[in-house]
Order: sequence, then structure tokens, then C-alpha cells
Amino acid sequence: MLKIFFGKHPDEIYNTDVYYKNQYDKMWVMDSFAKKIIADIDDSTVIAPDVIQNDIFGSFNSTELSAGVKTLLLIKNQPNRIFNISNCGDNCAKYILELAENRDIKVTLHHVMNFGSSFSLKVINDRRRKIITDPIEYLMLGHQYLRGGNNEG
Repeated sequence: MLKIFFGKHPDEIYNTDVYYKNQYDKMWVMDSFAKKIIADIDDSTVIAPDVIQNDIFGSFNSTELSAGVKTLLLIKNQPNRIFNISNCGDNCAKYILELAENRDIKVTLHHVMNFGSSFSLKVINDRRRKIITDPIEYLMLGHQYLRGGNNEG
């Protein structure tokens, strides 16, 4: 289940780019999920551990991937941490939901990410435990918490 905390959480890793640079394992890009998101989001191909190829940029290592891909790789490989998914674009939303299908993932958001019309998640500000599947309810809760509502967590 995806658990979202809107706003600043004391345990969040806010700058996922810097954190990734200091924590990544070059083998993270070798599994099927990593290859899929790198191809889809960054339009690049994994050639070998820490060697990625792009038609425009040539070969590069995984520290040069997009912030969204790095954040997704962190969530996958360090699921007990709380990462700021505002570092991701909306094109990462389906993959965040995919990662949360089989395990609990707790993240922070500093904007309202577009998860489309079909999703299931919990907004955990003020210790809410209700599962949300309605985009309007999600939007209203995001607005409430990001515009100065209660942010206990």
C-alpha cells in the first residue's frame, strides 16, 4: 500500500539526487524493473552495471539518470526509508503504485502528483487510515495539508 504524507516529514530524505549519489549500488540498474523504468522514463538502455546508453547523451553511469528514476530505484532498494516523490514527475506515478502493490511504501509529497483515475493509497497526515481511491478526495486532502492543514505524522 502506498502511504503518502503531504508536506515535510522529519524522517524524509528530501534531496533524493544527493542521497542516491552517496548510496547507490551499480547493480541496482540490472533488474527488470530498473531496466523498464530507465527505458520508459529516461529513454535509455542499460548496457551493463552502471553503464547506460542514450541516443542523445551517449554512455553514462547511473548517477546521471533523471531524479525520478533515481527516486524510484531508491524506493525499490531501500523500502524502509521515506523518500520525497516530489522529485519525480507524473510519469513516475504508475511505477510508484507498482512498487506499492506488494509492500507498504511510505513517501512524502510536496505537491499533488497525478496518479490518474485508478489508484489506491492512504494519506497518513493526522494518522488517517482510510484507503483513498477517489481522485477528488485525494486532491482535496492534498490541498488541505499542503496549504496549512494539520501535518502530524
